[in-house]
Amino acid sequence: MNPLSITCLLHLLLLLVVTDAFSLFPKKATVQIYNDLGSGTDLTVHCKSKDDDLGEQPLGYRNYFEFRFRPSIFQNTLFYCSFQWNGITHWFDIYVEQRDKPFCRECVWDIRPDGPYLTNYDLCLPWNS
Repeated sequence: MNPLSITCLLHLLLLLVVTDAFSLFPKKATVQIYNDLGSGTDLTVHCKSKDDDLGEQPLGYRNYFEFRFRPSIFQNTLFYCSFQWNGITHWFDIYVEQRDKPFCRECVWDIRPDGPYLTNYDLCLPWNS
């Protein structure tokens, strides 16, 4: 290997180390969605982003659906979900990067009739209108 190739390789290696240290490529986030509607009530969850459709997920009581992703470096990651049970449908933005990233690398949501409840932060939010 010539000296120029070695120098380029060292610069590339340094760039990768510095990039990881300063989180230019964000670490993965996890979203868990639990059915907390009550015993005997099944929940169907369907989550999407601009680029991904995660499909319908049927959940029995206290069962959960989990997905992981790498948030955008542009701070604009959004996942939204529909929630259906007993003929009722609600929508909610389950992950909004600007809202959730500062305090929620693992977001654990209980889905309740009155709205989604972020269990690891004791926070209940309203359904989307």
